[in-house]
Amino acid sequence: MVILHRDDHLLVVNKPAFLLSVPGRAPENKDCVIRRLALDFPEIRLVHRLDLDTSGIMVFALTREAQSQLSRAFQQRRVFKEYQAVVDGLVEYGDGVVDLPLIADWPNRPLQKVCFETGKAALTHWKVLERDALRSRTRLRLRPVTGRSHQLRIHCRELGHPILGCDLYAPEAVLAASERLLLHAHRLAFNHPHTGLWSEFVSPVPF
Repeated sequence: MVILHRDDHLLVVNKPAFLLSVPGRAPENKDCVIRRLALDFPEIRLVHRLDLDTSGIMVFALTREAQSQLSRAFQQRRVFKEYQAVVDGLVEYGDGVVDLPLIADWPNRPLQKVCFETGKAALTHWKVLERDALRSRTRLRLRPVTGRSHQLRIHCRELGHPILGCDLYAPEAVLAASERLLLHAHRLAFNHPHTGLWSEFVSPVPF
């Protein structure tokens, strides 16, 4: 795990795929980003999470005040988030928006589902970065406005183009097309909790 930025108030890291953000309930799921970082930064505080299978940029607070400021920024959607994904098939249009509400699919947890009656608003802007006609896949830039669980996985599926390597929402052939989920948190920007200055961080896409 690579530290991208550190100051007296926050820590920005590049999370690898297949590493939990926080510990799971089972004993075998105790290894995670925050536990590893706590060895060197015992004052570390959680702000947000990435899925186990998703790689990329995360920010942690090093003070209670920074945690409060950053958490509020996420809640109020004042954080700019940009992901890259490689999806199955050739996406026809150049860009667009997916606006589909999501809610937990309780009988099938941890799955989420689209629900127009009780779902919470979920909005994603997407743009085609590259089409690979030979392998019938497309690289997308994804900019989620909201931060619902599995939002990008489901919204890509609803576009008709599930993310390669997705073990939850993709057909077997699409899951088998990659050894990992091809979803990466590429860019994160927000007002610094101490200085108030707009701060932007980038994590190189590993696929």
